Amino acid sequence: MGESQRSAPAAPEGVDVEKPSAARIYDWYLGGDQNWAIDREFGKRAVQLFPPIRDSTRQNRAFLGRLVKAALDAGIRQFLDLGSGVPTVGNVHELVREHLPEGERATVVYVDYEPVAAAHATVLLERDGSTEWAGLVHADLRDTDAVLRHRTTTELIDFDQPVCLLMIAVLHFVGDEDKPGEIVARYRNKLAPGSWLGISHATDENVSAEDAAALHEFADSYARTSNPMWVRQSADIEPWFGGWPLIEPGLVSVADWRSEATLSPAGQRARPFGICGVAERPR
Repeated sequence: MGESQRSAPAAPEGVDVEKPSAARIYDWYLGGDQNWAIDREFGKRAVQLFPPIRDSTRQNRAFLGRLVKAALDAGIRQFLDLGSGVPTVGNVHELVREHLPEGERATVVYVDYEPVAAAHATVLLERDGSTEWAGLVHADLRDTDAVLRHRTTTELIDFDQPVCLLMIAVLHFVGDEDKPGEIVARYRNKLAPGSWLGISHATDENVSAEDAAALHEFADSYARTSNPMWVRQSADIEPWFGGWPLIEPGLVSVADWRSEATLSPAGQRARPFGICGVAERPR
Protein backbone atom coordinates (compact mmCIF):
# COMPACT_ATOMS: atom_id res chain seq x y z
CA MET A 1 0.00 0.00 0.00
CA GLY A 2 1.38 3.41 -0.95
CA GLU A 3 2.09 6.16 1.55
CA SER A 4 -0.79 8.31 0.34
CA GLN A 5 -3.19 5.44 1.06
CA ARG A 6 -1.69 4.70 4.47
CA SER A 7 -1.52 8.31 5.58
CA ALA A 8 -4.69 10.01 4.41
CA PRO A 9 -7.45 9.66 7.03
CA ALA A 10 -10.62 11.64 6.60
CA ALA A 11 -10.15 15.11 8.07
CA PRO A 12 -12.36 15.83 11.09
CA GLU A 13 -14.72 18.77 10.64
CA GLY A 14 -12.96 22.09 11.09
CA VAL A 15 -9.44 20.72 10.60
CA ASP A 16 -7.23 22.87 8.37
CA VAL A 17 -5.37 20.55 5.98
CA GLU A 18 -3.97 23.42 3.91
CA LYS A 19 -1.34 24.39 6.49
CA PRO A 20 1.15 22.02 8.15
CA SER A 21 0.51 21.20 11.81
CA ALA A 22 3.26 20.41 14.33
CA ALA A 23 1.11 17.67 15.89
CA ARG A 24 0.55 15.93 12.56
CA ILE A 25 4.19 16.41 11.49
CA TYR A 26 5.32 14.83 14.77
CA ASP A 27 3.02 11.91 14.03
CA TRP A 28 4.70 11.53 10.63
CA TYR A 29 8.19 11.62 12.21
CA LEU A 30 7.08 8.71 14.44
CA GLY A 31 5.74 6.75 11.48
CA GLY A 32 2.07 7.37 12.28
CA ASP A 33 -0.79 7.72 9.83
CA GLN A 34 -2.74 10.71 11.18
CA ASN A 35 -1.22 13.23 8.78
CA TRP A 36 -1.95 14.74 5.39
CA ALA A 37 0.05 15.49 2.26
CA ILE A 38 0.89 19.02 3.45
CA ASP A 39 2.37 17.58 6.66
CA ARG A 40 4.35 14.85 4.88
CA GLU A 41 5.76 17.33 2.38
CA PHE A 42 6.85 19.59 5.23
CA GLY A 43 8.32 16.62 7.11
CA LYS A 44 10.36 15.46 4.14
CA ARG A 45 11.83 18.94 3.68
CA ALA A 46 12.51 19.12 7.42
CA VAL A 47 14.43 15.83 7.32
CA GLN A 48 16.52 17.21 4.47
CA LEU A 49 17.27 20.34 6.51
CA PHE A 50 17.90 18.42 9.71
CA PRO A 51 18.41 14.66 9.23
CA PRO A 52 18.50 13.76 12.97
CA ILE A 53 14.90 14.87 13.55
CA ARG A 54 13.23 11.47 13.18
CA ASP A 55 15.65 9.76 15.58
CA SER A 56 15.41 12.69 17.98
CA THR A 57 11.62 12.46 17.94
CA ARG A 58 11.71 8.74 18.64
CA GLN A 59 14.17 9.26 21.50
CA ASN A 60 11.74 11.76 22.96
CA ARG A 61 8.89 9.27 22.67
CA ALA A 62 10.98 6.60 24.40
CA PHE A 63 11.75 9.06 27.21
CA LEU A 64 8.01 9.57 27.70
CA GLY A 65 7.58 5.82 28.09
CA ARG A 66 10.31 5.53 30.70
CA LEU A 67 8.97 8.55 32.58
CA VAL A 68 5.42 7.19 32.79
CA LYS A 69 6.68 3.82 34.04
CA ALA A 70 8.94 5.52 36.62
CA ALA A 71 6.03 7.64 37.87
CA LEU A 72 3.85 4.54 38.25
CA ASP A 73 6.68 2.78 40.09
CA ALA A 74 6.83 5.80 42.42
CA GLY A 75 3.14 5.40 43.23
CA ILE A 76 1.70 8.22 41.09
CA ARG A 77 -1.68 7.32 39.61
CA GLN A 78 -2.72 10.55 37.85
CA PHE A 79 -1.30 11.92 34.60
CA LEU A 80 -1.95 15.30 32.95
CA ASP A 81 -0.41 15.38 29.46
CA LEU A 82 -0.24 18.93 28.08
CA GLY A 83 0.18 19.29 24.32
CA SER A 84 -0.34 15.55 23.93
CA GLY A 85 -0.48 15.68 20.14
CA VAL A 86 -1.93 13.13 17.75
CA PRO A 87 -2.36 9.76 19.50
CA THR A 88 0.06 7.19 18.17
CA VAL A 89 1.91 4.17 19.52
CA GLY A 90 3.09 4.67 23.09
CA ASN A 91 0.36 7.02 24.33
CA VAL A 92 0.24 7.72 28.04
CA HIS A 93 -2.96 5.78 28.70
CA GLU A 94 -1.57 2.78 26.80
CA LEU A 95 1.61 2.93 28.85
CA VAL A 96 -0.40 3.22 32.05
CA ARG A 97 -2.56 0.25 31.13
CA GLU A 98 0.52 -1.80 30.31
CA HIS A 99 2.47 -1.02 33.49
CA LEU A 100 -0.21 -0.38 36.13
CA PRO A 101 -0.23 -3.08 38.80
CA GLU A 102 -3.23 -5.39 38.53
CA GLY A 103 -6.22 -4.26 40.51
CA GLU A 104 -5.12 -0.61 40.77
CA ARG A 105 -6.71 2.42 39.09
CA ALA A 106 -5.09 5.39 37.38
CA THR A 107 -6.42 8.36 35.42
CA VAL A 108 -5.11 10.23 32.37
CA VAL A 109 -6.10 13.61 30.93
CA TYR A 110 -4.81 14.63 27.50
CA VAL A 111 -4.77 18.31 26.53
CA ASP A 112 -4.33 19.60 22.99
CA TYR A 113 -5.73 22.44 20.91
CA GLU A 114 -5.01 20.77 17.55
CA PRO A 115 -8.43 19.64 16.22
CA VAL A 116 -7.16 16.42 14.64
CA ALA A 117 -5.38 15.47 17.86
CA ALA A 118 -8.54 16.07 19.87
CA ALA A 119 -10.78 14.27 17.39
CA HIS A 120 -8.54 11.24 17.06
CA ALA A 121 -7.88 10.98 20.81
CA THR A 122 -11.62 10.98 21.48
CA VAL A 123 -12.18 8.21 18.93
CA LEU A 124 -9.27 6.17 20.27
CA LEU A 125 -10.39 6.37 23.89
CA GLU A 126 -13.94 5.41 22.95
CA ARG A 127 -12.75 2.55 20.76
CA ASP A 128 -10.51 0.96 23.37
CA GLY A 129 -12.94 1.44 26.26
CA SER A 130 -10.80 3.88 28.28
CA THR A 131 -13.27 6.74 28.68
CA GLU A 132 -14.02 5.95 32.33
CA TRP A 133 -10.44 6.73 33.36
CA ALA A 134 -8.94 8.73 30.47
CA GLY A 135 -10.22 11.84 28.72
CA LEU A 136 -9.38 14.70 26.38
CA VAL A 137 -9.49 18.44 27.01
CA HIS A 138 -9.62 20.35 23.72
CA ALA A 139 -7.88 23.55 24.84
CA ASP A 140 -4.69 25.57 24.48
CA LEU A 141 -2.28 24.76 27.31
CA ARG A 142 -1.48 28.48 27.57
CA ASP A 143 -5.02 28.98 28.89
CA THR A 144 -4.42 27.35 32.26
CA ASP A 145 -7.88 28.19 33.60
CA ALA A 146 -9.57 26.51 30.63
CA VAL A 147 -7.49 23.38 31.22
CA LEU A 148 -7.65 23.20 35.00
CA ARG A 149 -11.35 24.04 35.29
CA HIS A 150 -12.48 21.83 32.44
CA ARG A 151 -15.02 19.22 33.46
CA THR A 152 -12.84 16.35 32.24
CA THR A 153 -9.91 17.59 34.31
CA THR A 154 -11.93 18.08 37.48
CA GLU A 155 -13.61 14.68 37.12
CA LEU A 156 -10.42 12.72 36.53
CA ILE A 157 -7.71 14.62 38.44
CA ASP A 158 -7.65 15.13 42.21
CA PHE A 159 -5.12 17.89 42.75
CA ASP A 160 -4.92 17.06 46.45
CA GLN A 161 -3.08 13.89 45.40
CA PRO A 162 0.19 13.55 43.43
CA VAL A 163 -0.01 14.13 39.67
CA CYS A 164 2.55 13.51 36.94
CA LEU A 165 2.40 16.67 34.81
CA LEU A 166 3.82 16.05 31.35
CA MET A 167 5.06 18.86 29.10
CA ILE A 168 6.85 16.72 26.53
CA ALA A 169 8.22 18.37 23.37
CA VAL A 170 5.61 21.12 23.62
CA LEU A 171 7.19 24.15 25.28
CA HIS A 172 9.44 24.75 22.27
CA PHE A 173 6.19 25.78 20.55
CA VAL A 174 5.53 28.44 23.21
CA GLY A 175 7.29 31.73 22.45
CA ASP A 176 8.97 33.99 24.96
CA GLU A 177 6.20 36.56 24.50
CA ASP A 178 3.77 34.03 26.02
CA LYS A 179 6.04 33.73 29.09
CA PRO A 180 6.40 29.94 29.25
CA GLY A 181 7.93 30.09 32.71
CA GLU A 182 4.80 31.71 34.09
CA ILE A 183 2.58 29.19 32.32
CA VAL A 184 4.52 26.29 33.83
CA ALA A 185 4.39 27.95 37.26
CA ARG A 186 0.59 28.19 37.16
CA TYR A 187 0.34 24.45 36.57
CA ARG A 188 3.16 23.66 38.99
CA ASN A 189 1.51 25.62 41.79
CA LYS A 190 -1.63 23.50 41.42
CA LEU A 191 0.20 20.25 42.16
CA ALA A 192 0.29 18.45 45.50
CA PRO A 193 3.50 17.39 47.25
CA GLY A 194 4.88 14.22 45.70
CA SER A 195 3.84 15.32 42.19
CA TRP A 196 6.24 15.08 39.27
CA LEU A 197 6.85 17.60 36.48
CA GLY A 198 8.41 16.22 33.30
CA ILE A 199 9.67 18.54 30.54
CA SER A 200 11.50 17.89 27.29
CA HIS A 201 12.61 20.54 24.81
CA ALA A 202 14.68 21.08 21.66
CA THR A 203 18.15 22.43 22.43
CA ASP A 204 21.30 23.61 20.65
CA GLU A 205 23.46 23.18 23.74
CA ASN A 206 26.72 21.22 23.43
CA VAL A 207 26.58 20.93 19.65
CA SER A 208 28.87 22.26 16.96
CA ALA A 209 28.23 25.61 15.32
CA GLU A 210 27.32 23.75 12.12
CA ASP A 211 24.79 21.53 13.89
CA ALA A 212 23.33 24.49 15.79
CA ALA A 213 22.85 26.35 12.50
CA ALA A 214 21.10 23.32 10.98
CA LEU A 215 18.81 23.02 14.00
CA HIS A 216 17.90 26.71 13.87
CA GLU A 217 17.21 26.52 10.14
CA PHE A 218 14.94 23.56 10.87
CA ALA A 219 13.20 25.47 13.69
CA ASP A 220 12.80 28.54 11.47
CA SER A 221 10.97 26.41 8.91
CA TYR A 222 8.16 25.96 11.46
CA ALA A 223 7.30 29.63 11.00
CA ARG A 224 5.33 28.41 7.96
CA THR A 225 3.22 26.07 10.10
CA SER A 226 0.50 26.73 12.67
CA ASN A 227 3.13 26.17 15.40
CA PRO A 228 6.32 28.31 15.27
CA MET A 229 9.26 26.79 17.15
CA TRP A 230 11.92 28.05 19.58
CA VAL A 231 15.22 26.45 20.55
CA ARG A 232 16.45 26.89 24.14
CA GLN A 233 19.21 25.78 26.51
CA SER A 234 19.29 24.29 30.00
CA ALA A 235 19.71 27.74 31.60
CA ASP A 236 16.33 28.68 30.07
CA ILE A 237 14.61 25.42 31.01
CA GLU A 238 15.83 24.63 34.52
CA PRO A 239 14.02 27.60 36.17
CA TRP A 240 10.71 26.17 34.93
CA PHE A 241 11.02 23.47 37.60
CA GLY A 242 10.61 26.17 40.25
CA GLY A 243 13.42 24.95 42.45
CA TRP A 244 11.90 21.49 42.87
CA PRO A 245 14.63 18.84 43.22
CA LEU A 246 15.42 17.18 39.92
CA ILE A 247 15.06 13.40 39.99
CA GLU A 248 18.19 11.52 38.97
CA PRO A 249 19.84 11.77 36.49
CA GLY A 250 18.89 15.47 36.38
CA LEU A 251 18.72 17.63 33.28
CA VAL A 252 20.09 15.42 30.50
CA SER A 253 19.56 14.32 26.91
CA VAL A 254 16.22 12.61 26.36
CA ALA A 255 18.20 9.61 25.12
CA ASP A 256 20.02 9.35 28.46
CA TRP A 257 17.22 9.68 31.02
CA ARG A 258 17.23 6.31 32.81
CA SER A 259 17.99 4.51 29.57
CA GLU A 260 20.09 1.40 29.14
CA ALA A 261 19.67 1.28 25.37
CA THR A 262 22.65 1.23 23.06
CA LEU A 263 22.25 3.96 20.49
CA SER A 264 22.83 3.40 16.79
CA PRO A 265 25.14 5.82 14.95
CA ALA A 266 22.03 7.75 13.85
CA GLY A 267 20.80 7.76 17.44
CA GLN A 268 24.14 9.12 18.65
CA ARG A 269 23.89 11.81 16.00
CA ALA A 270 20.44 12.84 17.29
CA ARG A 271 21.28 12.56 20.99
CA PRO A 272 22.34 16.18 21.76
CA PHE A 273 19.26 17.90 20.32
CA GLY A 274 16.69 16.98 22.97
CA ILE A 275 17.00 17.89 26.65
CA CYS A 276 14.75 16.74 29.48
CA GLY A 277 14.28 16.72 33.22
CA VAL A 278 11.85 15.45 35.82
CA ALA A 279 11.36 17.15 39.19
CA GLU A 280 9.34 16.23 42.27
CA ARG A 281 7.44 18.64 44.49
CA PRO A 282 8.90 18.14 47.98
CA ARG A 283 6.62 16.28 50.37
